[in-house]
Amino acid sequence: MKTVKSQSIVYPVILIKILKDKRLVVIDSKTTVRFYDKDSLKVQSGFKVNIEHKYYKNNVVDYSYDGNYFATMSADAKESRLYNAQTKKAIARVTRHQGEVSCVGIDPLSRYMFSCGEDGKTFALDVKSGKIVFTLPHHADTINDVSFSKNGNWVAIASYDRKITLFNLVTMTPKEKLKAHSAPVMKLKFFGRNKLVSIDKNSKAIIWNIYSGKVIQRLEGIHDDVTQLVISGDEKFLFLSTKLGYILVYDLNTYELIAPRFIKITSPIVSLAFDDEHNHLIVGTEDGFLMYYDIFEKIDTLKNLLMKQDIDAIEEEVKKNPILRYTDIYNLVSNLWENTLEKAKKAFQNGKKEQALLMLKNFMKIPSKNRVIQKLVSDYAEYDKFVQLAKNGKLALAYSLANQYPVYKESKIYKLLEERWKKDLFQALKYALQPNQMERAKEILAPYRGISNKTTFIQDVLTKGAIYKRFRNALGKKDFKLASALIHQNPFLKEFPEYDSMIKYADTIYMKIQKLVYEGENIAAMKLMNLLSTFTDFKDEVELMLKEIQNKQKFYDAVESGDYQTAYNMMAEYEELQETKAGEKLQNEWDADLIKANSFAAVGDVNGVKNILHKYFDISSKTTALATIFAWTYINQLETAIREKRDRKEIENGIKNYILNFGIDDQIEILFEIFKKRYKDTKLDIEQLKKGSLSMWRPSMIVKSILD
Repeated sequence: MKTVKSQSIVYPVILIKILKDKRLVVIDSKTTVRFYDKDSLKVQSGFKVNIEHKYYKNNVVDYSYDGNYFATMSADAKESRLYNAQTKKAIARVTRHQGEVSCVGIDPLSRYMFSCGEDGKTFALDVKSGKIVFTLPHHADTINDVSFSKNGNWVAIASYDRKITLFNLVTMTPKEKLKAHSAPVMKLKFFGRNKLVSIDKNSKAIIWNIYSGKVIQRLEGIHDDVTQLVISGDEKFLFLSTKLGYILVYDLNTYELIAPRFIKITSPIVSLAFDDEHNHLIVGTEDGFLMYYDIFEKIDTLKNLLMKQDIDAIEEEVKKNPILRYTDIYNLVSNLWENTLEKAKKAFQNGKKEQALLMLKNFMKIPSKNRVIQKLVSDYAEYDKFVQLAKNGKLALAYSLANQYPVYKESKIYKLLEERWKKDLFQALKYALQPNQMERAKEILAPYRGISNKTTFIQDVLTKGAIYKRFRNALGKKDFKLASALIHQNPFLKEFPEYDSMIKYADTIYMKIQKLVYEGENIAAMKLMNLLSTFTDFKDEVELMLKEIQNKQKFYDAVESGDYQTAYNMMAEYEELQETKAGEKLQNEWDADLIKANSFAAVGDVNGVKNILHKYFDISSKTTALATIFAWTYINQLETAIREKRDRKEIENGIKNYILNFGIDDQIEILFEIFKKRYKDTKLDIEQLKKGSLSMWRPSMIVKSILD
């Protein structure tokens, strides 16, 4: 593919990101930050941080989506740093990792900066105050990547220990670690409502359902080290870049590899971004180039070729750019092929072979289509024989040919044979149910003996007439549960018109339910579901729909009545509710209150935090999140006490109270080390203290000062 536009950056391009205000921020390995107009690539502004990154396989820098914050590692990787992007001043430095910092990230809502390290620890900093608020579950080895869901509700951590941590930033609780990789997990990316893609050191990729924690699919076809990944704005395509300079593309609906060499660049690719507005893939290389590619390159050429009906040329263009198969223009080509194929089949059936081949002429130069055409010609060579056998009543031979050449089953002749079969079967059944008429029934079905797929039905009709009577009676009484059970036990009943009518009725009910659910008429939908559930084939589907509707109705009722306790708890239990408008509104309210509360927590003001968050105290799903905030508030009180050189016993009492309430965590361990250096005469041993935990904490345990 050709570049749409490019820009020389000189040094390796280690971050490309389109910000909320549509500016393109580009950061090189010397941590020079440049802002471009993303369309013209004209430089608008920039600044230098003067940190040279020699290793940038992991995300060593990040820029907040709102453009207000900037995160980076130091050149020696001994610390991570958070800057105010407007003032260019440092807000915080994280020096608490035991070993080097491995990657950094800022969540999409600009609430937290995450600092990850070789020690398997991840510290979350409040970006306003620059203080550590909480830590994520530890890993046994280096953290390689940190990724966030688009709505900011989830953070995922990839580790060298082959595991992935999923942490819910709504409830401040972790899910069980994802385990399916046999090698260190190197890269992560969220997509869709509840999906995550992960890639390990052996170039194995897995698609996960984050709600269930189960593997959805393993991707095939990666044979090189993956350096970066990005997903298209419509979330149809996954792009993977490799160390050898290739870009692979996957279909995120089917998870199939679309192109193993979509783009080839001579230099290793170290950063990727996607411009949703223009469908441009933006590539940053190790030799310092920024390049734009139109993923739908040659779409205009396709339009012109379609007008000329030059199908062969269209296929050649699609070979060069397989993503063109996903365009509306190519859909027209596909529809043209399908329609032409159907017309050609009818021509073959009418004995007009030359006419059929003329219709298909435009497709013959396309190998995949030509194979279909040649097989069609070969199959229809015996069609006249099939017609004669059917007309002469030699049904066993006619059906045998139809089984040999399945395309015959699409013909009008075959459909007439099937209609005749059903009529004869029904007529034979009527005789079989009458006294002394069994011979007449056998006579009607005699022409079908020897047809393998009819023999069983014939036997059933002649021996199970009473079951058919029960089936009809069940339908007459609308006892669909019994009718479904009889069908399950006696498949021959599917051959009768009553079965077709029953399924058509069930489908109609199903469509009505879907329409009612879409219109929000949940009560009416639930009534119809009760009826549909009597159809065995729909039972499982109905149970899922019913549960979903009941949950949504209960949730909406809770929101409407102001029962936020139920509403928030349901959002925590059923994550999909977070995607509803009501769910987004509640989450936005919580996020806004959290930001206000954090400003008080940063200075240890318990009353300020209480005044903001008291309305959440009775919501069980918020307890862990509340515990996290109050724990941070008390840590800040203890830090202030140490800084002010308060009495040793007072601080020791505060440490004891903290551990009694929240247990031993990273924050208190770090603070205790600082305390021991300042108060060398302390004999306090925190391992000997009685320990609580975040999960055991309750709002009733709130005190104004942890030192009291």
